[in-house]
Amino acid sequence: MRIAVCSAQSYDRKYLLTANQDIGHDIVFFDSHLCEETRHMVEGFPAVCVFVNDTLNATVLKSLAAQGTNLIALRGAGFNHVDISSAIDLGLHVVRVPAYSPHSVAEHSVALMLSLNRHLHHAYNRVRSGNFSLQGLLGFEIRGKTVGIIGTGRIGAAVAKILHGFGCHLIAYDPLQNDECISLGVEYVPLKKLYSCSDIITLHCPLNKQSWHMIDTVAIANMKQGVMLINTSRGAVIDTLAVINGLKSSKISYLGLDVYEQEGDLFFQDLSNQVIQDDVFERLLTFPNVLVTGHQGFFTDEALSSIAQTTLQNISLFESDGVCQNEVTMELLQ
Repeated sequence: MRIAVCSAQSYDRKYLLTANQDIGHDIVFFDSHLCEETRHMVEGFPAVCVFVNDTLNATVLKSLAAQGTNLIALRGAGFNHVDISSAIDLGLHVVRVPAYSPHSVAEHSVALMLSLNRHLHHAYNRVRSGNFSLQGLLGFEIRGKTVGIIGTGRIGAAVAKILHGFGCHLIAYDPLQNDECISLGVEYVPLKKLYSCSDIITLHCPLNKQSWHMIDTVAIANMKQGVMLINTSRGAVIDTLAVINGLKSSKISYLGLDVYEQEGDLFFQDLSNQVIQDDVFERLLTFPNVLVTGHQGFFTDEALSSIAQTTLQNISLFESDGVCQNEVTMELLQ
């Protein structure tokens, strides 16, 4: 099948071309994001492969359907950047990669916890400038601390395994309880109790109507003073302005983000020679107890290999049978 790959980075080319060696799809790469302004660049492609920073709203989807596209292949698990209802109404099929390497994101989440706690980002810069003072670098033992995990799917369960090894007391919130987590001793509790009991809160839930701005002013008010908050799920799970106020009041003492609700205009590109226009993001960066990475939790060799393989397998299955077990349905939106 002829495939247009949008938002293509050098690593996308490398891993997709490697995975395609034994499959034989006709792949064309585009550096540009797919959005309303660029929607005509993929005209005539039956399959369009997109990433999290591509915008597939109703306008873009109507153009794709009119231009001959019938399959949208997502290079990831999340689909909040796609108007799924409009896609289904237009007869467009959307397939995703529901699980690529949950350990990659889980390990990055724990790396953020450790880096924030032991101030590794500050220590690195100090030593390079000849400053070997330990003032301001005091941390705490994670062993014995209560960690609240919101979302215990594959990634949340992988985080639970790692933190169980650290000797943490693990509590969780998820409408669907994971037997694997229960076997580790994870206690499922209501959200309000998770907020009030957790020394560290880590987010691993999908973005939907229920989780949008889940971490808001009310949620933060219910948290322990000095809580550590980690988000490697989706940016809009957090109300960024509410979190900024939580940082200013010291309710939140540590914030680790690998995602940001307006990241589409920032992440996956080099803006080092530009003035960033997002004042909210720039305000976040002024806090010494905030550590932001640019959506790199998934960025491992294992994950990229798995994403490329599953993406092309999804397309092959759809091409041969017209169906794919990884298709996004209305039920997933609930």
